[in-house]
Formats: sequence, structure tokens, C-alpha cells
Amino acid sequence: MNQNHPSALDPAAPPDSVTQHAPPPPKRHSGRGWLWVLLLALLAVGGYYFWSKKNPAPAGGGASGAGGAAQKKGFGAIPVVAAKARRGNIPVYFTGLGAVTPIYTVEVRSRVDGELMQINFKEGEIVHKGDALLEIDPRPYQVMLTQAEGQLARDQAILDNARVDLTRYKTLLAQNAVPEQQLVTQASLVEQEIGIVKTDQGVIDSAKLNITYSHILSPITGRIGLRLVDPGNIVHAADTNALLVITQIDPISVIFTIAEDQLPVVTQKFWAGQHLMVDAFDRSSNTKLATGVLATLDNQIDQTTGTLKLRANFDNKDNKLFPNQFVNVRLLVQLKQNVTLIPTATVQRNTQMTYVFLVQANNKVTVRAVNLGTTEGDDSEVTSGLAPGDVVVMTGVDKLQEGTQVTAHFPGETGATAGRPGSGAPPAGTPPAAGKSASKSAHKAR
Repeated sequence: MNQNHPSALDPAAPPDSVTQHAPPPPKRHSGRGWLWVLLLALLAVGGYYFWSKKNPAPAGGGASGAGGAAQKKGFGAIPVVAAKARRGNIPVYFTGLGAVTPIYTVEVRSRVDGELMQINFKEGEIVHKGDALLEIDPRPYQVMLTQAEGQLARDQAILDNARVDLTRYKTLLAQNAVPEQQLVTQASLVEQEIGIVKTDQGVIDSAKLNITYSHILSPITGRIGLRLVDPGNIVHAADTNALLVITQIDPISVIFTIAEDQLPVVTQKFWAGQHLMVDAFDRSSNTKLATGVLATLDNQIDQTTGTLKLRANFDNKDNKLFPNQFVNVRLLVQLKQNVTLIPTATVQRNTQMTYVFLVQANNKVTVRAVNLGTTEGDDSEVTSGLAPGDVVVMTGVDKLQEGTQVTAHFPGETGATAGRPGSGAPPAGTPPAAGKSASKSAHKAR
């Protein structure tokens, strides 16, 4: 027996197994411990949030750039389409409404009476000055010519005889064989016969002219319209309706109007000898039909509309301008050079100001008030508020407000923006080798 064992010394002592495996008395847990754990978690989240704000992840090549982009997306960065302000030229136009007007329009009529015998043209074709167009029966005028020539021959013979008698009377008067009165009478008869001969010559010329008028020629070069009279009809010089209409097509003009307030700028440049260019557009103002030059100005302002008429001449070899066609006209009066330009789609307006959303270097947007000058097409001139190279939001502005974090994309480029706006780093869509490795690292991290 082991005398050192406690059970040997004290029979009342519990066995060893009981003494070694007895559980400790239960402890009471306080609810305050959970509050401290929750408070520490909140402090950790808050500290991480402020740390990420002060130390944004760099966007660029490499794994850190891809991780930074993923982190921004995780915190709600809004993707937008952006554009950079740039230096460039922008034209200044005065616009107006106009109508295509031929420089020359001729209504061809008959100058003699007679039957329309022949038509030598096709409707709608181009004819040249001097081309034969119509034939009117010339035979009545040829008969009149023959009669007039016969009458002239008869009267010419009478005149010749009167002149012979006049010479004889002059000789006899010198011999006192005839009275002086008879000589004077014979001289007067000669003058009468001269007048009759001239009248006969006029009748001959008139008959020849009527024969010429029976062959109607084109007075100008232009396009013939539809035929208005058919062969076989009797036409008269007194008819009010034309036989056909010819309009000059090339060149052609456009008559348009501008407001009287715009007149000083135009007149100053026009009378100084500048050739002001004019563009003619179709009814929708989407398709440019032709480009011409300002030719002249009207001499008075229409008081009912407060506008002035101007004429511009156009080469129309492709026949895109048609007489009486309605066109929208733009008169170029100035070309502004080396100005700051932004896409018109980036401009926002409210009741108080005109502004843009400017993307800052930390990829946050700020509202920037701007003053605009000329707007032409998709571009607007910025007179103040922006500088070339500034990045402004073009689409996606409906989700933005002051300080919103964005991810900017540029038109025509793919992928997220690389580099901060204005930092000189390559924009979105640039495929450097570091960027490829960064995207692979980011993919593995996911």
C-alpha cells in the first residue's frame, strides 16, 4: 500500500478519478462584451473608408491599377462617356430660307401668225442658244416677199425714168426751152419715186423678217419644259400663252433672306470685296446640295418681315438644284480660329446657368459653369470656364452630382479609362503590356 496516497491517509477523501475530472463551476457572461466587439468593427470599417478616400488606388497599368479599378467599382463608381476640350476652328453662319431661281427664264412665243408645222426638241432636254426649236409655216410670208420684190422693181423703173426726165429738163431750161416750174415739178416727182422705192424695200425686209420669225430659235442655253402647243395648231403673235419655257440651269441662283440685324456684317464684308460662301441644304437641312458665292443684295428691306433678299450663284453641273426648289441657306460670314471647342452634347442648362460636368484628376466630377460662343453642328465654342485638355462628361449626366466618383470612357475606345483625367496616362482602350498583365492579375484576384 502507498502511504503517500491521500486515500490512505484519509478514508473520507474522494477517489482520484473524481478529484481529477470534476467540471469547474459555470461562469456568467456579461452582454457588454458583444457591444465592444460591434464598436470595434464599426471603427475598423470607418477607418478603412477614410483611408481609401485619402489614398485612392492608382489607375493605370499593372495589378495595382486593375485592383484600384475593381475597388472603385465596388464602391459605386459610375461609368460615363467623356470628351476632352480641344483647340480648333469653328465657322459662323447666318441662316435663311430660300428658293432656287434661274438666272434666266424665257417664255418662247410666236412673233408671226401661222400654222405650227414642226417641233425640233424633246421635252426636258438641254438646248443651246441658236438651236432650232419650232417651225411655223413660212409660205405666206414668202408670197408676200415675192409681191414686194415685184412692186419694188416696178417702182424702181419709174424712179429711173423720172431721173432721166429731170436731166432732160435741166438741159432744156438752160436753152430756155421749158419753164423753170416744169423742172421743179419733175424734181419733186423724182423724190416721190425715191420714197416709193424705200417703202417697197421696207415691205421686202418685213417679209424676210417674218420668214425668219417662222423659224423659232432658242434664245438662251437651258432646259426646255413641257410642250404647251402641239403641231398643227394655228398660233398668233397676240397669243398670251407661251409655246414653251426655257430655264437656265447651269449656273443657277438661290434667292434667300436674312434678318436686317445681320445686314451690317454682311454688307461690310461684301462691299469690301470678300467672296462670301453660301451653302444650300435640302428641306431637312441634313444634305448639302451645293456651294456657291454671294452675288448681290436687294436694294430695300421688306418692312413686313424685317428681312433683306440676297442672291447667290451656284454651279449646277450635277443638277442637284432645281428651279423653285425650297432650300435652307447658310451664309459663312466668319471663321473663328484657335478657340476652345467641346461637343455640344456635353453642355447642360438650367434656369440659372449653362454648365458642364468636369472630371477632375481624382475621377470625381464637379459642376463647372461655362460661357458659350458659337455653336455649329456637334461643336460648341467655350469662351470661358474650360481650357483645352479638360475632360467633360458627355453621356450619363443624369446620375451625376457634385463629387460623384466616375469611370470615364472616351468615344471609340474600349475598356476602362487608364490614368486620371489630365494626368498624361493613356486613356481607355490603350493596350500597353502592363495593362494586359494587370487585367490578368485582376481576373485571378476575382
